[in-house]
Amino acid sequence: MTDGRGSGRHLVLMASVAVAVFAADQLTKSWAVERLSDGRTIDVIGSLRFNLAFNSGAAFSSGTGFGPVIAVVAVLLVAALLWTGRSATSKVSAAAVGLIVGGALGNLSDRALREGPGGFLGGAVVDFVDLQWWPIFNVADSAVVVGGILLVLSAGFGGKDQDPDDDEVTDGAEVIEVVEYTDDGVDTGVNAVTDPAGDVAQRTASESAPADGDAGTDRRTEQPR
Repeated sequence: MTDGRGSGRHLVLMASVAVAVFAADQLTKSWAVERLSDGRTIDVIGSLRFNLAFNSGAAFSSGTGFGPVIAVVAVLLVAALLWTGRSATSKVSAAAVGLIVGGALGNLSDRALREGPGGFLGGAVVDFVDLQWWPIFNVADSAVVVGGILLVLSAGFGGKDQDPDDDEVTDGAEVIEVVEYTDDGVDTGVNAVTDPAGDVAQRTASESAPADGDAGTDRRTEQPR
């Protein structure tokens, strides 16, 4: 099960990935607008080149003319992911949500702040990564696609991708420690610890025998943790 500490770590990871993706997207878009606005292209390797384009539609230069509708859908998607992301059970799923949220916010900021056809959320998204055999895209588009794939894979594996360090006794549970002694009052060195589910884990401990030397079993109740 996932305790509060595990959920907190996943939230921090999700937020960190989202901020990193958003920052990388906006920085690269600003660079592209500054360097490629005069119509120039920069050849990188093979068919990959940087070629500035402005997209008023969906990702990968599709859905032209439906920018405002797509933006509203993106806002709802981000809100839903932020809500469900609170219960992420693994680092993979938390990172996946962060990738999608960061990418969606990157393109949403373009629609809200950049010039375009006009109207509500009618700004144009900056695209500049051109493979010449695929629609031009940007860092945000890539993050959304990669995050979506990771999220599907994470959901497909179910609980198998849960972090091992999150499989702990629920916070606030009462743990009862049983120390066994021989008839001579000597600690056997074997303790039994039970959790609320009834599972018993054996462990070795060095407990001193009772002062009066009486044989028996010493039951200790630890404070909720």
